[in-house]
Amino acid sequence: MTLREQINDDIKTAMKEKNSALRDALRLLSSAMKQIEVDERKELSDDDVIKIIQKQVKQRNDAMTQYREAGREDLYEKEASEAAIFETYLPKQLSDEELENALRSLISEIGATSIKDIGRIMGAASKALGAQADGKRINECAKKILV
Repeated sequence: MTLREQINDDIKTAMKEKNSALRDALRLLSSAMKQIEVDERKELSDDDVIKIIQKQVKQRNDAMTQYREAGREDLYEKEASEAAIFETYLPKQLSDEELENALRSLISEIGATSIKDIGRIMGAASKALGAQADGKRINECAKKILV
């Protein structure tokens, strides 16, 4: 079963259970996937779906920051619950220690020695680690190692 099919099945289950929060969040995700399919005229692979989910989580996290600064806890909670739902469909994230170990070995493979090599590290790390760590965490950890 593809990730897309799993999400569609979970929408049906949420509808049967009358879980409107889960249903609505998954419908938002489904509509984002349909939009990409229509715009790019292609069928989405699991990797494409994961990228869409990551983008949606990032949008929710950005909105959460803005709502918290504006003192809108009600909207903050809504965004937080949607982000938590979306994250259940992402692969397990690497811990900070695992990420640092993976980056150290990658940096030694590439032969990077300074912060000037961060672009090469980011490209290689994004391919190697995929959805197990987001770009922001990879960047911060790589900078910490190189400094």
